[in-house]
Amino acid sequence: MRTLAFGMNVSVDGFIAAPGDDLGWSVPSDELFQWWSDRVGATGLALYGRRLWETMSSHWPTADQQPGATPAQIEYARRWRDMPKMVFSSTTCPVDWNTSVVTGDAVTKITQLKADDGGSMDIGGATLAAAAMRAGLIDEYLIVSHPVLVGAGTPFFTALDNWVNLSLVETRTFPDGVLMTRYVTRG
Repeated sequence: MRTLAFGMNVSVDGFIAAPGDDLGWSVPSDELFQWWSDRVGATGLALYGRRLWETMSSHWPTADQQPGATPAQIEYARRWRDMPKMVFSSTTCPVDWNTSVVTGDAVTKITQLKADDGGSMDIGGATLAAAAMRAGLIDEYLIVSHPVLVGAGTPFFTALDNWVNLSLVETRTFPDGVLMTRYVTRG
C-alpha cells in the first residue's frame, strides 16, 4: 500500500499563497531548495491539481535551459520532468513530461492509487489536497513554516468534519527561520 504526503511552504498563519497567489514570501534558501529537490527525486508519483500543474509546468520543463540556471535548478528540473505525475482536472489540460490526466472523481482515484504497489505519493494543490484531507487519505503532513504572516490567501488546511490525530515524527530548521515539521496520521 502506498503512502500519501501533503507538504508545502506555509506562512505561520497557515497560508500556502498570499492574496493574488503571491508566493514572494516563500523563496527558499539553497538548503531548503535542495530538500525539496530531494523529495521530488524520491517521489514515486506526484498528484497535482490543475492550477498547481499550470504553475509548475510553465516553468520547470525548461528551467534547466534558462540563462543563469544554477546546478540545483538544473537538477530539480531534471528530477521534476522524470518524476511520474498525475494531474486531476475537470477540464482537459495539456500534459507532457511523464504526466497523465484524471478527469474523474479524485477521491476514488486516489483511493485506488493508495491500494496499489509502488513508491510514495505526494499531493499538491489546495483544492485537490483538501478533497484528500476530508476523505482521510493523507498519511503524512510536511509543514514548511516561513516566518511571515500574510493575513489571507490560500489556506494549507481545509475545514474538516472530524479531528485528525497526528504524531510528530521529524523537525528540521532551515536558514532564515524556516522550520519543517513532519507529522503522520494516527488512528
